[in-house]
Amino acid sequence: MSKNIDTVIFDLGGVLIDWNPEYVFREVFDDPAEMQYFLREVCSPEWNEQQDAGRTLQEATEILVAQFPAYELQIRTYYNRWQDMLGGAIPDTVAILHGLHQKQTHRLYALTNWSHETFPVALELFDFLHLFEGILVSGEEKLLKPDRRIYELLMTRYNIDGQRALFIDDNPKNVKGAQAAGLNAIRFESPEQLSVDLRKFNIL
Repeated sequence: MSKNIDTVIFDLGGVLIDWNPEYVFREVFDDPAEMQYFLREVCSPEWNEQQDAGRTLQEATEILVAQFPAYELQIRTYYNRWQDMLGGAIPDTVAILHGLHQKQTHRLYALTNWSHETFPVALELFDFLHLFEGILVSGEEKLLKPDRRIYELLMTRYNIDGQRALFIDDNPKNVKGAQAAGLNAIRFESPEQLSVDLRKFNIL
């Protein structure tokens, strides 16, 4: 385990920002089982991921309306009420980020799978995003984690030495992708666990 870490890279959704479509669709659907079907088979994670890869929200919406006309109202609700899916910051992780920023001992970056159309909303809502020296947004680059190329792009753009950097993500596939690209990487499970891991790397 490398102890000479000079750069910390955060994922955003699930690590620093709570996001969950159920916050909206619990209000839209009376039947929880139908809500789960809708989020699994209609506005699915795989469908949403294509917006993170650069597809426009309008195109994504019209594709689904054509495929599932019976759910047109609910499909259009997805991006009409997207901001309501944000549950807010994950405060204890944000506190860790603020602590690192105040110490000024490590460079701080973010790497996120996020639509280029909705990310500006997050920038307005969450002041702590401006603590990062740089943020690489998948929708802007048309590359998704865990594609090796997005990690390589991050390292090239910001002159990051992967062996001296630590990447934090809640998705095991993204952690493995980062490691395959030459980064130290850990899975985020809770702010408490993150604190323990950062101490192991002599970061906290």
